[in-house]
Amino acid sequence: MGPCVRRNDSALCGNGLVMTSQLRPGVIAAVVALVLDQVSKLWLLFVFDLARRGAVKLTPFFDVVLAWNVGISFGWFQSDSQVAQLALMAIKAVAVIVLAIWMARSRTRLATIALGLIIGGAIGNAIDRFAYGAVLDFALLHVEIGGKPFNWYVFNVADVAIVAGVAALLYDSFLGEPAAKAP
Repeated sequence: MGPCVRRNDSALCGNGLVMTSQLRPGVIAAVVALVLDQVSKLWLLFVFDLARRGAVKLTPFFDVVLAWNVGISFGWFQSDSQVAQLALMAIKAVAVIVLAIWMARSRTRLATIALGLIIGGAIGNAIDRFAYGAVLDFALLHVEIGGKPFNWYVFNVADVAIVAGVAALLYDSFLGEPAAKAP
């Protein structure tokens, strides 16, 4: 890898990769989502020591808890099997590649950023799956209505990035300029 040389609306890097100014916001969004996700998880695990502290009530509706998700979104397809974990990682790798191609073809800044958020979140959760065999979730939203508690699924920063990215893609597809079709 070497330095990048700017040419018009793109940069040619030492490794031969070209990053257009249209692609740059998506890459930045992916990196920011990934870094925020991993920093929050590492801090909660190794500095704050959430495992030892247990659940921490921050507000009447928000707690920080330690939850390991061995399944996919919303805990679906829970499995401790190493084969299942490898299959989930392979599916996630293919999805990230497809999303990156889509992002490279995107015609709108919002879609590019949205796809970057989804990619960064997916990579953040994949790092957990590779490092720990499960995804670390820690944010718990809950309310009590009429004495009955209602809890949302426990989630993390990567999940927030993915949901925000999907919401932005939906907004862009309905109200924005026509976007490039997914590969």
